[in-house]
Amino acid sequence: MFPTILVVDDEPSILKSLSGVLTDEGFDVLTASNGYEALKVIDTSSPDLVLLDIWMQGIDGIETLKEIKKGNPHTQVIMITGHGTIETAVQATKSGAFDFIEKPLSIDKVIVSINNALNFRRLEEENRYLKRKTLEKHSLSGSSAPIKAITEQIAIAAPTDAWIMITGENGTGKELVARTIHQLSARAEQPLIDVNCAAILDDLVESELFGHEKGAFTGATTKSRGKFELANKGTIFLDEVGDMSLVTQSKILRVLQEQKIQRIGGSGTMEIDIRVIAASNKDLEKEIEGGRFREDLYFRLNVIPIAVPPLRERYEDIPILVETFLEKCAKQYQSQKKIMADSALKLLSGYLWPGNVRELKNLIERLAIMVPENVIEASGIPAPYNPGANKVMEPSEAHFLSIKNLKAAKKAFEKEFIQKMLVRNKNNVAKTAEIIGVDRSYLHKKLKNIK
Repeated sequence: MFPTILVVDDEPSILKSLSGVLTDEGFDVLTASNGYEALKVIDTSSPDLVLLDIWMQGIDGIETLKEIKKGNPHTQVIMITGHGTIETAVQATKSGAFDFIEKPLSIDKVIVSINNALNFRRLEEENRYLKRKTLEKHSLSGSSAPIKAITEQIAIAAPTDAWIMITGENGTGKELVARTIHQLSARAEQPLIDVNCAAILDDLVESELFGHEKGAFTGATTKSRGKFELANKGTIFLDEVGDMSLVTQSKILRVLQEQKIQRIGGSGTMEIDIRVIAASNKDLEKEIEGGRFREDLYFRLNVIPIAVPPLRERYEDIPILVETFLEKCAKQYQSQKKIMADSALKLLSGYLWPGNVRELKNLIERLAIMVPENVIEASGIPAPYNPGANKVMEPSEAHFLSIKNLKAAKKAFEKEFIQKMLVRNKNNVAKTAEIIGVDRSYLHKKLKNIK
């Protein structure tokens, strides 16, 4: 399909001449003689670009431009006029015009401007596509109530500039949440700089975070920009902030309060404009009580708290996560395994997942590589995810299975159950009776029969 261009001018001769030239150049051309007509054409035909005269009867070109940009912000508009002034050109540019061309029109200049505008539009579309793909890559997968709730929180908080504290166990996806927030923010075009707070050494913290000048200390052979300077105008992600030493906490707090940094060996300060997203797998309130985390830093960071749920609180998301990870493995390893049997999914849904989503991802990658069949069955799930895998029968289990009479089996089980519970409770009869839910007198009676 050829690009469609709408030419808007109240001079019939201009419409005729531009239409002829642009058609010869391979464009599909539409025309309108005033602003009202142009807006109707745009609503019905969605042209790729508009050549718009400024001086027209009714609504003029500037007002028409503003209306176009309200409803079609990605449509490129080139302004044309026979009475151009610097003031008018500035106004048109501020209102969203791509270019400004004066009459009498140079056809070569018009064609060059049109091609530049269309190339710019293509770049914008590619950029929006890449953003969508990046957002999909970094989004949380699932449709459970906890994930829906956190997705709503992200949608509300991300467009603001508020600082955010993300909490959750290891492997829950705190970094994914941080990246999603950044991608949905007004700073998405600016850098997101990660800082692994657990890995920062106290003697290198200032150089790592704030940078240094050449010769500032032994080994400083070149000038270096710190993490905060690199994040200027963008977002800094303080990952595992609860693992910072108190020395590092105090230095970061000072910068966050003043919004200024100074390189080691530098003579002046630099103002910074950053959004801060912090994350921790620790209960920071308990860390504060224990004197391991600064309360003032916590309250500065914890403007909007977002808690990422562990996988055991969102079991219904496991099938979606498994499908997502299998698709990724299929691309990465040319694996044919894209399906997991219901019996296998049932096993995964019965596991506690101490390593959360990260542990599930690692398991699926392992299965995609090691299981020879295209469909992953329950038999392919290893221990500890599959309690039946490589299970050796206990002596007591073999004993029960050898009993053919149900009454005798019940009696044998009751005897072994009471004996094991007594051992667990150090032969405390009263405590054992309370735990297994019987009267102490009943338990004493059973013990006599057992002996």
